[in-house]
Amino acid sequence: MSKEMLFEAAAESIIESDEDKAFEVLAQAEEQGVDLVELLGQGYSAGMRELGDRFGRGEIFLPELIFATEVMKAVTEKIEAKMESVDTPKKGVMVIGTVAGDVHDIGKGIVASLVKTNGIEVHDLGREVPAEVFVEKAIEYNADFVGSSALLTTTMTEQKKIEELLVKAGIRDKVMTLVGGAPVTKRWAEKIGADAYCEDASEAVQVILSWLEN
Repeated sequence: MSKEMLFEAAAESIIESDEDKAFEVLAQAEEQGVDLVELLGQGYSAGMRELGDRFGRGEIFLPELIFATEVMKAVTEKIEAKMESVDTPKKGVMVIGTVAGDVHDIGKGIVASLVKTNGIEVHDLGREVPAEVFVEKAIEYNADFVGSSALLTTTMTEQKKIEELLVKAGIRDKVMTLVGGAPVTKRWAEKIGADAYCEDASEAVQVILSWLEN
């Protein structure tokens, strides 16, 4: 099976919430020597993006998205475990979480996993994280990146609060801030002073790696 076909099969396994198929694709990719980080980003994550788009269009319901997320989580954990056995130099440190008042963490978890497999030390703060905690943990872990996800229009203002508290703590110029979530836009990121808006996990990785290169 070609690499492109493996990516397509990986995406389909997520769309179909088929964990057995997801693991079969992973095993075949390993056998063929395919880069697992690439498989995660261009295969499995592509499936999650497609489901996210379908959910946004009202074509599927939340339970279907949650089932697929569980499969995504399982396969990501397996890839992470395999990557940990490889001596990858640490490129930076990131703290990431879903803002206060927001209980959804579907997208945030995928971003954390994909960033981690690209050599970034990730501290996932979980969901409903107060803005103050983002800043406290950024200081504690000497973070290079602070990522926040907001899935509701009513919680987006927490991302603005994070920016303000980073300035107040005197570390705003020491970190790169990334914002994301369903209602979040590039315009919102610019308005609150965030460094980058990321539509999905793959874009978050690209933004971070590009920043490190510069």
